[in-house]
Amino acid sequence: MNLFTYNRPADADAAVAAIGRDDRAKFLAGGTTLIDLMKLSVEQPTQLVDINRLPMDQIEIKDGVRIGANVRNSDLANHESIKKMFPVLSEALLSGASPQLRNMATVGGNLMQRTRCYYFRDTSSPCNKRVPGSGCSAIDGYNRIHAVLGTSERCIATHPSDMCVALAALDATIVTSQRSIPFNDFYVAYGDDPAKETVLNHGELITAVRIPPTPFFARSHYLKVRDRASYEFALASSAVALDVQDGQIKQARVALGGVASKPWRSIEAEKLLVGARAADDLYVKAAEAAMAGAKPQAFNAFKIDLVKRTMVRALSTAAAMA
Repeated sequence: MNLFTYNRPADADAAVAAIGRDDRAKFLAGGTTLIDLMKLSVEQPTQLVDINRLPMDQIEIKDGVRIGANVRNSDLANHESIKKMFPVLSEALLSGASPQLRNMATVGGNLMQRTRCYYFRDTSSPCNKRVPGSGCSAIDGYNRIHAVLGTSERCIATHPSDMCVALAALDATIVTSQRSIPFNDFYVAYGDDPAKETVLNHGELITAVRIPPTPFFARSHYLKVRDRASYEFALASSAVALDVQDGQIKQARVALGGVASKPWRSIEAEKLLVGARAADDLYVKAAEAAMAGAKPQAFNAFKIDLVKRTMVRALSTAAAMA
């Protein structure tokens, strides 16, 4: 057993101070990822700083929406204003995990969710994400679930979150104890150090997520393809939003999940869509553009066509929404 101390600070300043003094301390909210990885000895924190009682559990509808980092996934998914203003976010959350886990998991924790790569979770296997410089077992191993976008020669792990794919399409901003970070600047490329996953500094506390009041986000959809109908991570997913007026696409947002090293916003697909007539052949061209840079491995080339079809269907569904 790895020994650790437990700390329940009274406020956010005390939580940040407690983490800052300990390089191996971790914030604890729902714990649906962290505790799991501690049991596997993948994560070995020396201190858990419990932030569950901090006042960050509100959903505020004003000039868009401000979602506290401690809001539970179930509460966010079932919030009436969220379902109306951002259906893609509600759909993404409800497609993830199980009802029991959604009742525990938090927005902030979901942002920090770590890969489900089986080599990362197996401490007997070399893994650059777990032990930098040790190697990547997935590249020459069984890599059916792994990424085809945003990979490097050091890591091909996928980002596992459904919620984050929706946020990538919604122009979200992450608010921390130090700054505001545009969502699409939050995750970093794998590069030489796949263990570095976000731009957060040690001790920087996520406090909220903001989504702007963009009317056409109400015309959005999340589609997830997986091996079984529930409690399964995506093989491919797509979060889209469309502004269609008189048959022409005025604005578009496209993000992909299950196929990339991070929630993958496709600017290339969006550029093709904007200004064109909404039609299935256009969606096919946009999907081709989104996957143009894909690099398949031995066992996951099927993901390229799978995510294309997923994206086309998501766009068609969003375009048909009233």
